[in-house]
Amino acid sequence: MSHQLLKGKRGIIFGELDQNSIAWITAERVHEEGGTFVLTNAPIAMRMVAIDELAKKTVAKVIPADATSIEDLQNLVDQSVEILGGKLDFVLHSIGMSVNVRKGRAYTDQKYDWTQKGTDVSAMSFHKVMQTLYKSDAMNEWGSIVALSYMAAQRVFPDYNDMADNKAYLESIARSFGYFFGRDKNVRVNTISQSPTPTTAGKGVKGFDGFIAYAEKMSPLGNATALDCANYTITLFS
Repeated sequence: MSHQLLKGKRGIIFGELDQNSIAWITAERVHEEGGTFVLTNAPIAMRMVAIDELAKKTVAKVIPADATSIEDLQNLVDQSVEILGGKLDFVLHSIGMSVNVRKGRAYTDQKYDWTQKGTDVSAMSFHKVMQTLYKSDAMNEWGSIVALSYMAAQRVFPDYNDMADNKAYLESIARSFGYFFGRDKNVRVNTISQSPTPTTAGKGVKGFDGFIAYAEKMSPLGNATALDCANYTITLFS
């Protein structure tokens, strides 16, 4: 059921990969609640995702952007403000990648150039996104910026590997940049620590089935679904 909570609000959604991804489901919910937005993903990922299908469903424009590239991000922000007809009210950062995890390298045997790449994509990109928005004065007052995290930022999940470090860094960036965005622009910055969710990226983590089973048993209400996360994101955007 739609309550038009985001009617008249504009934004950017990063990281929609497929129908199972949290960003994809969030985009659908934002559209249902009356929000308008630009969809974006890395150019290399655009060849592997059905983003045009989502764009058609949500009446959204698609702008490819490498979130580690300041030039790409500046172009994305400038075009989004122009296409949407004004400053932004919300941004979702749903980006994460570890080459070490993909290649099966243990935490105790990292290849550090891969580690750096993962940090740049998964965490530093959040700083780059916010710095671009901040310097461009592209956010409306009382706007909302949200990034997706995971509780491995605080607890030990050995098979989550260097992604745990990336999420810890992501959350630190949210706190630090959130101070400046709040003080100077009255913009809110938050992270959501989502339950283990069977997304394409999540299922790539070794021992994922164990993650999900353990979290299900430990959580009084069970694991939150991707739709639950999307709905919560809507409340932060409203």
